[in-house]
Amino acid sequence: MSQSERLGFAVELALLGGRATLEWFGRRHLHAEAKDDGSPVTIADRTAEKVMRERIAQAYPEDAVIGEEFGTSEGSSPYTWVLDPIDGTKSFIHGVPLYGTLVACVRDGRSVVGVCHLPALDETISGAAGCGAWHRVGDGPQAEARVSGCAALGEATVCTTGLEYFRQAGESRAFGRLIDEAALVRGWSDCYAHVLLATGRIDAVVEPVLKIWDIAHLPVILGEARGRYTNWSGEVDLRSPMGIATNGKVHDELLTLLNADDPQKPACA
Repeated sequence: MSQSERLGFAVELALLGGRATLEWFGRRHLHAEAKDDGSPVTIADRTAEKVMRERIAQAYPEDAVIGEEFGTSEGSSPYTWVLDPIDGTKSFIHGVPLYGTLVACVRDGRSVVGVCHLPALDETISGAAGCGAWHRVGDGPQAEARVSGCAALGEATVCTTGLEYFRQAGESRAFGRLIDEAALVRGWSDCYAHVLLATGRIDAVVEPVLKIWDIAHLPVILGEARGRYTNWSGEVDLRSPMGIATNGKVHDELLTLLNADDPQKPACA
């Protein structure tokens, strides 16, 4: 199939998984278990990933699958689907609608198709290599997604999930430099920030703790929207735990800032 056909399938897949999550969204006292890494998981996460895997098995039985909840299923084709049924499970548990269902299709270590669907907001960004990046809200028209034109970090709005992840990665000092130099730093977090970035509503997203299913959808969407995604070393590596996503114009400045060694500044408390 062409990339455009895979893109159409990926959008349908994200909508399918998203609808499954809505059966539990907003329920009071939703039970959550702690996984080995301490992150929470619910019946909604597992149910959504299960239905998505079943649909892939029907449409692309030779493709591999990597999912947050059920691990890796090997395949014989060069393609791998990467799934995160609920990115932002903590938001989901608390009834905050800023969570998403993520789908990526990867070949040779690069994402060729990416989708982020926000089920509770009914908002979607999607993209495929050579096919553009697209944004849709509800049943409204699909519009081309474009990043912002902000050209300086001192004028930029930057999002990150939370200070605790910088502490976990040993990068509290980098967080301190970020809040000193960016115009605005906010926790409009997880994949919701990716939607804001790809549609020009913010200018950058910085994350020091990532897994492949958190980020595999984003590089291709941003590339088609004229933005840029790398790890903190400036390389595109879907398995790197540290990521920078920007409108492209503030990317190099942000890389320099985050990697600066400044022992004169105290670590962020």
